[in-house]
Amino acid sequence: MKVLYYIPSLETVYAARFIYEGYKDAFLALGHEFETFTAGEDLSKALDEFKPDIFISSLNRYTIKFLDLELLKKKSEEGLVRFTQISPWKKQNNMYAGSGVSEDPLLAGIIKSGLGGDIYFHWLEQDDPAMEGFTEDTGYKFETILLAANKNKYFYEYDEKYKSDISYVGSYLPSKRRFLKKHLIPLMKKYDVKVYGSDWTLADRLSGHVQKIGQFLNIDLLKKVRKLKLPIEDERKVYSSSTISLNIHEEHQRLFGSDFNERTFKIIASGGFEICDNVKALRKYFDETELVIAENTQDWFDKIDYYLKNPEERTSIIEAGRKKVLSEHTYENRVRQIEKIYGDFRGMN
Repeated sequence: MKVLYYIPSLETVYAARFIYEGYKDAFLALGHEFETFTAGEDLSKALDEFKPDIFISSLNRYTIKFLDLELLKKKSEEGLVRFTQISPWKKQNNMYAGSGVSEDPLLAGIIKSGLGGDIYFHWLEQDDPAMEGFTEDTGYKFETILLAANKNKYFYEYDEKYKSDISYVGSYLPSKRRFLKKHLIPLMKKYDVKVYGSDWTLADRLSGHVQKIGQFLNIDLLKKVRKLKLPIEDERKVYSSSTISLNIHEEHQRLFGSDFNERTFKIIASGGFEICDNVKALRKYFDETELVIAENTQDWFDKIDYYLKNPEERTSIIEAGRKKVLSEHTYENRVRQIEKIYGDFRGMN
């Protein structure tokens, strides 16, 4: 199978970069052909020369800026299957960035007209209130395809340089700041805490705004003003070398509990010991022997203190969690899910 994956800017320092890397490695590992399409490239040429079976993209005002949706629809009529990651259909409250897609006449119209894709997916659970009405309004169903671990990038690799009591890898996003101030900053006064990621300083946030402008306008010089603070090949070393690796979600994920981040899987795949904030959907996939979840603020601090004082208690949880992730939650698992969805859509299964 041939897969053409659309990511507008490979320079992004946010989640889209890691998700793309995970799918790329997994499709190639499973014997598929894989090519990348980015903003500014010739879509017609890419489609005609590569002749993909699947085109993977996402739908928002930034991504569609660089796509010829009419051309993609024409290719779909000739056999191309368009997998499109959909944003929340309905905005539940101000915790979701921007409006729900249903509130955007342009994006909603694109989906309803058939220009947006053939198969829509998200890592949201099927009963997420943010997706209520999507099928009824558009005529399309959506698939839940979870995020995952890229086992080619995330595996155990201890490095003394990254040793710490507690580590946190993540951006200082507006939707996380209140939680971080209450649950991460106080730990720095008591333990050896190391933090990695973007947006932690004013200068970095300003350069981030410049980079986003460059990405939206497709200006190479501006797109490259910022790089990953922690290289992908070093991120696993942080998880492998920390006594505890914290995982913190955005506000809406804790509130609605219907989706969780890629870091959940990355820490565990790297042989790290994870303590995670309380997101309801997690317990559908991991039990208490596989992943430690703090139910509230006091439980957060209590569990961190307990496992720092009793590091031997981590071992069985690390091993059980890693076994679960490597068997059920790698990007190879997600590619096999996509293969099945594709086969069902084409009437091959």
